[in-house]
Order: sequence, then C-alpha cells, then structure tokens
Amino acid sequence: MSEPVLSLKDVHLALDGNAGRVDILHGITLQVRRGETLGLIGPSGSGKSSLLMVMGGLERATGGEITALTRDLTAMDEDALARFRRDHMGVVFQSFHLIPTMTALENVATPLELAGDRGAFERAAAELDAVGLSHRENHYPAQMSGGEQQRVALARASVTRPDILLADEPTGNLDGANGAAIMDLLFGLRDRHGATLVLVTHSHALADRCDRVVRLRDGRVDRAAHAEAAE
Repeated sequence: MSEPVLSLKDVHLALDGNAGRVDILHGITLQVRRGETLGLIGPSGSGKSSLLMVMGGLERATGGEITALTRDLTAMDEDALARFRRDHMGVVFQSFHLIPTMTALENVATPLELAGDRGAFERAAAELDAVGLSHRENHYPAQMSGGEQQRVALARASVTRPDILLADEPTGNLDGANGAAIMDLLFGLRDRHGATLVLVTHSHALADRCDRVVRLRDGRVDRAAHAEAAE
C-alpha cells in the first residue's frame, strides 16, 4: 500500500478565547491516500473546518503529529509551512478570500508569482479558461457573482498543480445551480491534475461524490456513525 499523502496521529487542538481555553479537536487519527477524495462531515461545531486547517498547517495543532508528503508539519516554523503550502497545497474557502484590489487574472497568478514563475500570467490565463472565466480576466471580485468568484478561487488553488487540495464548504455560499457547477469543476480539477482532495461539506450531493466520508462529532471521529451523507 502506498505511503499516505496526509497522516494525522492523535491530533489535538485547543484555542484560547474570551471564555478561556476551548478544546476543539480530541485525538484525531486519520490517513488520506494519494489520489483519494475524502469528505469531512458532521454537525456545526464538530471541528470539521478546524481539522482541515490543521491539515494545511493554517492552524497549529497543540498535540499530536501531522505528516504531509512524508514531511512533519508540526516541526515546521511558519515560514517553512508557508513554503510547503505554496509548493504542495491548494486551499479553497467558503468566503473565496480573493484580493479585492486585484483582477481575476492577478488573483490567480499571485501564487505563481510568489514562487518566481516567469510564466505566471500565461498559466493563470489558461487556468481561468479551464473554469470558464477567460472573459472575466480583467474584472475585479466586486464585479463578479459569487459563483464566478468561487471559480476564480478554484483556479487560484489549482494553478500551482498542488499535490493536496483542501476545500472548506466550497459550495456553502452558492445557490443550487452554482453549487452544482462548482462541484463539477472541483472534481474535474482533481481528475485533471491528480490531486488528493479533502473537503468539508454539509452537502449530501458533494459528500456522495467522495471516495470516503469521515463524520466528526464533538471534535472526534464518530466511529459509531454510518457516514453515508452529510448532516
């Protein structure tokens, strides 16, 4: 069996808030294989998004070990984590997180420019064309619909050809038609680039398209649940 692309061993996450320290993840152990599509489901507040964030090194685990592509993320400093994400990961958020003062083309080209790619804008243009937005290259986020902004976010996440693609509620802010279109694009990008896909969702349709589904409850893997569909 191939080496896991992502491996979590007894991962804990606790954050300090106004009401004191809050335990969010409680000993998560999980492996994701190369090319697999894993859906993370469960009730609101169950720790799905937090788990995705620690997988990507966007939130630092307070206990346990996280390995990605045989590299120990828990041993990296912030600069090393940023370089690792730049070179190996793509992240798609529910709220798009596009840079408002940049055009669609500039947003998609940004991770390539940061990596010193001289062909950044040519590759960005090709990726926008792949998500059906070549006619929106010079538009700013405020000039685009929610569905179009999420397409730009998908293009930005995939333009670096990441080994791992993380998506947090990618259809959560979209209506049914736009959500279905984003689902098709998300799985199409995975198939085209061969990325391992991990996504958080409440969507039954999106969960059903995953190779495997893991249900979380109260910050733990709910092993007693039949993870057939999202909440």
